[in-house]
Amino acid sequence: MTETAIPEPTPEQAALFARVRRMMLIAGLTTALAVAAVLVAIGYRLFRSEGSVVGADATATLPKGARIVSTGLAGDRLVVTLDIRGVTEIRTFDAHTLKPAGNLKFVSEP
Repeated sequence: MTETAIPEPTPEQAALFARVRRMMLIAGLTTALAVAAVLVAIGYRLFRSEGSVVGADATATLPKGARIVSTGLAGDRLVVTLDIRGVTEIRTFDAHTLKPAGNLKFVSEP
């Protein structure tokens, strides 16, 4: 069998091959950069997370005659709505430590 000779590329073909190689290199580097960014973001999230929160026991004293109307979570805060003898009050606590974070009292105008 005779071997078929592969002809040398013309200068235009050689320039095209070089351009395609350059574009493939750019595409490969861009893909590698994107994958690295995703891995860094995932790693950051994993190592930054505080893990599971250990339950804390706390006792909050309420004024006499107060009743809890509702509770809820807002971000890192536990929100408790109280009715204290007709006056609405919202108390917020840190959800992780259960320490008081603030009070908001609503009163009617006289």
